[in-house]
Amino acid sequence: MHLVNRTFDELQVGDETELRRLVTLDDLFSFAVISGNFNPMHLPDEDGDGDGLPESVAPGMFLASLFSAALGTRLPGPGTLYRRQVLNFHDRAHAGDEVICRVRVIAKDAGTVTLSTELRRADGALVLDGEAEVQAPRVKFDRDGIEVPGLLVERHRHFDALLDRARDLPPLPTAVVCPDDPNSLGGALKAAHEGIIVPILIGRADSIRATARDLGESLDGIELIDIAGDAESAAEACRLVHQGRAGAVMKGHLHTDDLLRPMLDKANGLRIGRRFTHVFVMDVPGRPEPLLVTDAAINIAPDLATKQDIVQNALELAAAIGLMPRAGVLSAVETVNPAIQSSIDAALLSKMAERGQITGGQVDGPLAMDNAVDMGAARTKGLRGEVAGRANILVVPDIDAGNMLAKQLAFISHAEGAGLVLGARVPVILNSRSDSPASRLASCAVAALHHAASHDAALAHKVAAQ
Repeated sequence: MHLVNRTFDELQVGDETELRRLVTLDDLFSFAVISGNFNPMHLPDEDGDGDGLPESVAPGMFLASLFSAALGTRLPGPGTLYRRQVLNFHDRAHAGDEVICRVRVIAKDAGTVTLSTELRRADGALVLDGEAEVQAPRVKFDRDGIEVPGLLVERHRHFDALLDRARDLPPLPTAVVCPDDPNSLGGALKAAHEGIIVPILIGRADSIRATARDLGESLDGIELIDIAGDAESAAEACRLVHQGRAGAVMKGHLHTDDLLRPMLDKANGLRIGRRFTHVFVMDVPGRPEPLLVTDAAINIAPDLATKQDIVQNALELAAAIGLMPRAGVLSAVETVNPAIQSSIDAALLSKMAERGQITGGQVDGPLAMDNAVDMGAARTKGLRGEVAGRANILVVPDIDAGNMLAKQLAFISHAEGAGLVLGARVPVILNSRSDSPASRLASCAVAALHHAASHDAALAHKVAAQ
């Protein structure tokens, strides 16, 4: 950052400056932690006035601190010290609002400078005004390289909320295939203890029992089907689904190909007419809601028809977990470039949604990653609409991009991820060996919510058809 001040001698009555700021949810959390002000009116996940909705009101003193930022970095700038500040509060700003802070010199007297201070929302509404009296700098300051450490608001409260919702549902009968290692069996049993699933364990009984003993867990009251082979165990899971005994399938200690192959069988599998697609539901610290990434695990280089199913499955999952689905179809650019196939596919998917070929949410593309998830970047590029800057579903061009994005979110951005395969008769919980217990539990919760939403939709369709 390059900072230059205006000394007392340089300042003239009428000098003014402007500072713009997009108020974010991270701002509210950071200010609460730094100030100790935990008023629920200012916390994004809390209902402070009993209306059932989080208010996300920007604290008045956080907004007033923007005056300090303008005075200390722009006018007069470095070296400025406060002597007095008068504040008048007129209106409110909320997370997502852009605000404009203006300060103007109105008087000078023996080293003291008086400035008018005003803060408005981008729609013109006056939020704050007043007057500042400061000690202006006497020495010139002009320097590059002024930096301070960044702040990361790290939390996984979105998954906590999903778990709370899933606990209110009847436990989901789940066929757990080959859970003969500590991670897969432990994850299934943890979800059972939380009341989210009722596991039906399929695989080598002696190996599963031995793993349970190593974990110090009892399998009393849990159904265990003794089958020797991985493929045979996966096929048995399909049979349980067809019999109505299982409402989900969960991957244990076997290869994903061995789990999915019997499900793709035309006669005895779980196909329902759509392609199988994978969705990561990511709880990314600092994001206002879960972020879905698709497809990062199954479809290697999807064509347009496959991407249509990828988008449709993701929209339905997003709605099932309580989001207003907004799918940003990613490319390297935000304009259609005939040399970049992903940009063409993105534009076509957007038009297909507009014409009703994809339903259940907003779809926009092509969008580059920055202007898909950052409102400031979207506005800089002149992008408007419901999705740009606010996407909660990221549709990637291919498995390389999806896998890299999901792992970057997990290992660099400290996200937790739940993974499901969709497009089958029931949700398929697809965990990896590196998944944490929280991730495995969240995957079960997401599967339970998706199953409940699908059941409600099928029931509504049946009633409407009568």
